[in-house]
Amino acid sequence: MISDTVIPAAVSSIRIRGAREHNLCDVDVDFPHGQVTVITGVSGSGKSSLAFDTLFAEGQRQYIESLSAYARQFLDQIPRPDVDHVDGLQPTLCIDQQAGATHPRSTVATITEIYDYLRLLYARVGIPHCTGCGVAIAQQSVDQIVAALQAIPQDTKLVLLAPLVRGRRGAHREVFEQIRSKGWLRARVDGEIHSLDELPELASRKLHTIEAVVDRLVSRPGNHDRLSESARLALQTGGGVMTVLTQPAGDPTWGERLLSTLNACPGCGQSFQELEPRTFSFNSPYGACPTCDGLGAVESSGKSAGEAMSGTCPDCDGGRLRREALAVTLLDRNIVSVVATPVGDLLDWFADLPERVDDSKRPVASPIASEILHRLRFLESVGLHYLTLDRSAVSLSGGELQRVRLATSLGSGLVGVCYVLDEPSIGLHPSDNQRLIDSIRQLCDRGNTVVVVEHDAAMMSAADRLIDMGPGPGPKGGRVIAQGTFDEVAADPRSVTGPYLSGRLSVAATSARRQPSEDAWLELCDVTTHNLKSVTARFPLGLLVGITGVSGSGKSSLVNDTLVPALESLLTRGGVAESKPRVVSGNGFLSLVGGERVEKLIRIDQRPIGRGPRSCPATYCGLLDEIRKLFAATREAKQRGFKSNRFSFNAATGRCEACGGQGVQKIEMNFLSDLFVTCGRCNGKRYNRQTLMVRFKGHSIADVLEMTVDEAAELFAGFAKIHSLLGSLQAIGLGYLKLGQPSTTLSGGEAQRIKLGTELARPQRGHTLYVLDEPTTGLHFADITRLLGVLHGLVAQGNTVIVIEHSLDVIAACDWLIDLGPTGGREGGRILAAGSPEKVVATPGSRTGEFLRPHLASVSSATLTSDATNR
Repeated sequence: MISDTVIPAAVSSIRIRGAREHNLCDVDVDFPHGQVTVITGVSGSGKSSLAFDTLFAEGQRQYIESLSAYARQFLDQIPRPDVDHVDGLQPTLCIDQQAGATHPRSTVATITEIYDYLRLLYARVGIPHCTGCGVAIAQQSVDQIVAALQAIPQDTKLVLLAPLVRGRRGAHREVFEQIRSKGWLRARVDGEIHSLDELPELASRKLHTIEAVVDRLVSRPGNHDRLSESARLALQTGGGVMTVLTQPAGDPTWGERLLSTLNACPGCGQSFQELEPRTFSFNSPYGACPTCDGLGAVESSGKSAGEAMSGTCPDCDGGRLRREALAVTLLDRNIVSVVATPVGDLLDWFADLPERVDDSKRPVASPIASEILHRLRFLESVGLHYLTLDRSAVSLSGGELQRVRLATSLGSGLVGVCYVLDEPSIGLHPSDNQRLIDSIRQLCDRGNTVVVVEHDAAMMSAADRLIDMGPGPGPKGGRVIAQGTFDEVAADPRSVTGPYLSGRLSVAATSARRQPSEDAWLELCDVTTHNLKSVTARFPLGLLVGITGVSGSGKSSLVNDTLVPALESLLTRGGVAESKPRVVSGNGFLSLVGGERVEKLIRIDQRPIGRGPRSCPATYCGLLDEIRKLFAATREAKQRGFKSNRFSFNAATGRCEACGGQGVQKIEMNFLSDLFVTCGRCNGKRYNRQTLMVRFKGHSIADVLEMTVDEAAELFAGFAKIHSLLGSLQAIGLGYLKLGQPSTTLSGGEAQRIKLGTELARPQRGHTLYVLDEPTTGLHFADITRLLGVLHGLVAQGNTVIVIEHSLDVIAACDWLIDLGPTGGREGGRILAAGSPEKVVATPGSRTGEFLRPHLASVSSATLTSDATNR
């Protein structure tokens, strides 16, 4: 009998139905397989809730259910996304801006696996050199080794050892049986000689070194034959390697010497271990410099108690590796020299490397170099040609780290995967955008699906589909207000983003640019930090100053790594500049002129406002202190004798004992990342029952922390200090944030705007220098307009604002620009133009000017259109 069952066709898209996570309002949406879908919308409209907290979270949940029962017994406590169902979901990978569990030792080379191939290349093709005399290492014959042993001074005690295990895990019982079967009675285990009848119990998970004691004798003419025979036997047993322990007559100390038929210096006769990939690993005791433990830097006690000063390790000169590893070269370069070279410069070096090595080594070098070149090209394709491979992962910006991970995914060759990306264009100059877009298209061309949360117009234009969330932030958002192609969304009257895409609206640029005063400048002379080419930069005071240039051109080196530390050295602890007019011979620069005109320096970056769930916006900006005072002043609190500290989740008296006031409990997952799950006793409220019984206008302290900034501003409208703080956060576009939202869930852009909002709430006295690094991170066009209003307001009060920025909207609104280039890395580090945006546009060779020219024209056109419409 033939079944009438109809087999449905393969689902052609990921279909989300009834998504209600956070502020999402029963969202139904489709993500077509094999296409690029961009989710956009104002800050807080629900983009991340849809992409990460629903789509990616459900993908992770389905993956976790495929794991063993042992892992699931912990992971079952993860709450499912609040969604009716998700169909057609592929395996999901999230490439976001968070550093996550990045190890302090991680580098660009290790993240991309390039370093694994480099270690293999140097172990198989590299030429070792003697650490003593620098001569290339050659093989040593057995007769040469025997002759060297017989030349040892008379009456010296000798112990000949044959290495059988070198740095391997295990109990190694079979090795001891092998030694016993050869008639030997002793073995050296991890540096200690033991009788085979009294061997220590070896931990199977630890690394061990085991050597058979072949012979013990004294160097005398009558023992030469015995010494020769034992040495040959030790070399044969040890695979061409033996260890000799020596104790000269009358000397209580023992010396140790490695002898090998494989690697020995033809000059001084010193032998070296055979090269292995782990020889070049700074994370392995066999490769790491013993002085700095593979960190490249050492710490020593400072002048004051508890102070520490770090400096370059004197033994490895910052190279992290043992001298033996540093002495191995390939085409006259050691591995440290290679990883210290920018990606763009390495492409040509590896392209013809197989042709330049010896014919005998070419079959080995060719496939390894091909794999390295493959990964280097992906790094270049995502705009990271200026990075060096030894760049620490913790020093990368969120956008750079995300693009490094994206390059790794491009090299993995995965197909049928859904990638979820979080603003990958952050930190990219407009000239690098197309390469990033091409890389994302490559993922789709291989059969993957890509979902991108993004505000960049170029990325939206290249997408197959746009989803516009809104119409507002927080409770006012959480809806799909427009979706379709770029042109369809641009023409949709309901879309908040559409008018900016069509050109009907633009981010407002200043019409009358402020002009610098003749005597109000900061002049930073002869700067050589990182890739800067002895530049002299002049920053006008009292203006909105933009620092522009392609990625890696030296913007952060000039401002964050030179100007900010130089000013900090001039400012006293109280924040008032010293009277001295300059700093001479500073770190990376010659002098700073005009620093006495700055009374206060405020650096607002994207570093987290806290390291754990205990930190939140309310604690950072001081709101919680004022709110606690209000709760302590209520009748209920006075009747119970509660003081303000009772309403702090950091105080033992008021917080939940089970979770320690964190609202979540930490579960260590052993081989997986630690989990934070909602506390079962307080249900995430952080406080104990007695504390929650105290109410202010019907709300407990936990209820207040669950409020958004907008909701709290309405509740506390009659309290000037609290309302001022909340108003500053609203002014910077953070009205949608919850007061108690854990800092670990905030983006870098949100953390930066919380810091800016906190500063806005403080009394302004002018002559303050604000430094911001890409403040448009995570901002929609409408939010950028609001941000520019705040920045111009600061300048109007007599302050100076310096922004490092790639957004053309912000660049066009600046009074003064300093443009660096012409490219990134070694070819950058020069000031190409300084002046108004119009001057930068007119400067030949400025990449910023090329993209700024049409943008200024479109802004003018949109302004005229808007004026005509308003009339």
